[in-house]
Amino acid sequence: MIESLERKKQRIKKILFLLKKNYPTAHCALNFTNPLELLVATQLSAQCTDKRVNQVTQKLFKKYKTAKDYAQSKLPELEQDIKSTGFFRNKARHLKETGLKLEKEHKGIVPKNFKQLTELPGVGNKTAHVVMGNAFHIPSGVVVDTHVKRLSQRMALVETKSVQQIEKKLETLIPKKYWIIFSHWFIEHGRKICTARKTHCSICFLHKNCPYPKSLNRN
Repeated sequence: MIESLERKKQRIKKILFLLKKNYPTAHCALNFTNPLELLVATQLSAQCTDKRVNQVTQKLFKKYKTAKDYAQSKLPELEQDIKSTGFFRNKARHLKETGLKLEKEHKGIVPKNFKQLTELPGVGNKTAHVVMGNAFHIPSGVVVDTHVKRLSQRMALVETKSVQQIEKKLETLIPKKYWIIFSHWFIEHGRKICTARKTHCSICFLHKNCPYPKSLNRN
């Protein structure tokens, strides 16, 4: 049976209430003190754990403090500084090019504009939404990472595998005031209960509002 949009919105309303109740301290897992640091950390987080990124940026942010520092960096050296995050050659190139573009077009300052952020090298919707939401507190869209994608599909909130379509679908279901915090709630839930390897439905506080698996959906 296909769930109507209205019924899905009512279900997501209950889900949001329970997430807020159970994860009151959910927040961005990446360590940062300014927009540039968050931009860099988010770029490094591609195909890498937040824990590893935080280990790398602890030293990185002491060495590279401004966009100009990245712009003037020597690629081989920058590559070694971020090597453990994986795909370090592409990431280093993007960081240097980002520094150059910020210096040339934005006076070295990270723009508080979604479109301008996505024009930076290596910055897609996800990274731009992270920076807009967590550095500037502006809800530009829903961040869809691996946890958000997995949970959205398991909970039948979306019927697609496309990250872009999942993002747009969630934005129609979730009130804008929750766009920033929603991903943090889902990421925490995905790490603690609805994990990639195994779902712990028997202890999940969302099971009454989730069709996966149906056998545990009891009123």
